[in-house]
Amino acid sequence: MYCMPEHVHIFIGLNPKESISGLVEQLKKVSIRYIQDRPWMKFNFDWQRGYGAFSYSKSQTDSVVKYILNQEEHHKKRTFREEYLDILRKNDIDFEEQYVFEFYD
Repeated sequence: MYCMPEHVHIFIGLNPKESISGLVEQLKKVSIRYIQDRPWMKFNFDWQRGYGAFSYSKSQTDSVVKYILNQEEHHKKRTFREEYLDILRKNDIDFEEQYVFEFYD
């Protein structure tokens, strides 16, 4: 896992019988409780409604881990928004702008 100010990368192996949406729901639910139980912020933390999930083959594990750990340097060259929308377009993933979460670049 690697956290940037406006997004989080989580690299996880998931049993094919489990749903991505169920995993994300549980991650958000547990982490909100954890964060709100601590006096870190003067406002209530909350996750956005949406999320992005991408799959990789086992042979790409090292590359993906390096990519995640290099986020701070990586986003000095390209914003999160530019990269995210580029990934969607390059992979022919249909999306409607109204459903793409707000970006904070």
